[in-house]
Amino acid sequence: MSLTIATRVLDDASVSPTTRTLSTLNRIDYVDEFTARTEVTAAPEQWARVMFGDEPQPLARFIWQGLLKLDLLPGRSADTIAGWPVTGRGEDWIRLTTQSREMGAELVVQAGGGSVSLSTFVRYDQPGGRRRWVRLSRVHRLLAPSILRDADATLSSSVLVSSSPGSSSPAGP
Repeated sequence: MSLTIATRVLDDASVSPTTRTLSTLNRIDYVDEFTARTEVTAAPEQWARVMFGDEPQPLARFIWQGLLKLDLLPGRSADTIAGWPVTGRGEDWIRLTTQSREMGAELVVQAGGGSVSLSTFVRYDQPGGRRRWVRLSRVHRLLAPSILRDADATLSSSVLVSSSPGSSSPAGP
């Protein structure tokens, strides 16, 4: 299946009021949104766990902790996804929040109505945070569509497996 992904890099003023209310950052210096149409029906938390894992993969850990200096929590937990604390949940969204001394960051996954979205919100607290994010946001914008595509493929195959005759396991990871 070919997945079409719309990418929007926004400023705080152009964020939809609905999406803006999902961020708890007091100021938004950077925001982007990646949206894909999908036939997969899954909860936002399921999408987020498939996108990022229960624990961060080595490359994600290197980017988040090594390069961006973000604080990640160790181990697996119902209250974290890839080391990011889950700071809010709704029927069609989940928010992950972390920070460093230089920046605050949130990832918001929204799912429903035949689409899934990943929004990234960043607040610069120090000049170093801005410098780091400006450089790495290019990589982020290259990787995010693949993260959505891979999650869609994984969830599509798990839905097919769970709905096959004789299978009694629920869909998802």
